[in-house]
Amino acid sequence: MSINSINIVYKMSRFYKLCVAIVLSLSLLVSNSQVKAQDSAAAGAPAAGAAAPAGGGGDAEKGKSLFTNNCAQCHAVTDEKVVGPGLKGIEGRAPSKDWLHKWIRNSSAVIASGDAYANQVFNANGKVQMSSFPNLSDGDIDGILAYIDQSSKPAQATTVGTGTTSKNEGGSGVSSASAGGPSELFTFVLVALLIVMLLVLGVLLAIVTILSKAVTPVTAEGTLPAASLGQRMKTGLSDAFNNPTLRSIVIWLFLLVVTKATIDGAYGVGIQQGYAPKQPIAYSHKLHAGQYKIDCNYCHTGVNKGKSATIPSANICMNCHGVIKKESPEIQKIYAAIENNQPIEWVRVHNLPDLAYFNHAQHVNVGNVQCQTCHGAIEQMEVVEQRSSLTMGWCIDCHRRTEVNTKDNAYYDKLVALHRKESKEPLKVANIGGLECSKCHY
Repeated sequence: MSINSINIVYKMSRFYKLCVAIVLSLSLLVSNSQVKAQDSAAAGAPAAGAAAPAGGGGDAEKGKSLFTNNCAQCHAVTDEKVVGPGLKGIEGRAPSKDWLHKWIRNSSAVIASGDAYANQVFNANGKVQMSSFPNLSDGDIDGILAYIDQSSKPAQATTVGTGTTSKNEGGSGVSSASAGGPSELFTFVLVALLIVMLLVLGVLLAIVTILSKAVTPVTAEGTLPAASLGQRMKTGLSDAFNNPTLRSIVIWLFLLVVTKATIDGAYGVGIQQGYAPKQPIAYSHKLHAGQYKIDCNYCHTGVNKGKSATIPSANICMNCHGVIKKESPEIQKIYAAIENNQPIEWVRVHNLPDLAYFNHAQHVNVGNVQCQTCHGAIEQMEVVEQRSSLTMGWCIDCHRRTEVNTKDNAYYDKLVALHRKESKEPLKVANIGGLECSKCHY
């Protein structure tokens, strides 16, 4: 191979690399400009979580929390009837706001007083007695009404700069001006450079082919015929197999892979992550906990006061389904279980070994651990499955990274003082005995 040929290949390869660098630089510049445009559009938009002022002066954010904890089990903020009627436009239907205050605090007393509208509502909803909430103040009730009114209003469109932004239900907007693709000039330049790169690549391949032929060994009779691909592979595999060093390396690698697979399989014994058995009744957490916002504590009554969260009894189901969807085939299974005095044989999903002790009340009531921390997004599951591994290592990792909520709790004052003498890190569960064997093992 001549020096000139080598120089040609070297220069062409440098040109090819230069083209690649230019394309990548332009891509980064356009990406950054688009990100900055979106950021500037977002900066001028109203905050996603900002609530519109609600009528009546009630605190809609506080009302949302109160509604979720007290009302969502039986009512929807739309026209849809759950156990009780839908609450959309409730202030317009009720005689007055003062009447609503009395009704929510003690509906039985309003009905017993002979109030015509109260008795009309009571009779129209199957004479199902509404729960009383005497502890709710006027401000609390006004907040609930403000949240219902706010939730009933359609989403509003806002504009940012010259680009229109449509706000969806979650409050996020996408600007049409900033959401567009790259400019036509950039697209043209990018396509042109790609074509140049392909041409240069083709020229390089042609030069390499020509040069490889130029250096092919020759004999007196001319150029030696090149061996076929199959023959070259056969020769290479034969040489590799007959090489003792390479053969030893392959054997050791195989043994290491088999050993690792065996150990990993042993560690996986008893882990049922992803287990989602079919239940005797097609109960949907996505419908009840997700769409209707029924609090987990309403059905799993032991989660705040006992070791087990408890499986709901048929009586809890009948608090609602004694009135609604009575004709559903799945609900009829609950009726059959009650009539035959037989429990519903639910299939257990999360099952710890007998040697491990776990207390729901200690984690949920004392530690303020949310259900989703261990069970995953349960409110999105049509069929419940085990999302976490629930292994000892998984629990220990949680204890190591979870901070203890010591605020306004005198029980932890001395522990916090002792901990601060040794470390500046926050007090973790691991620091108060969360890694002791006896905590979880008898």
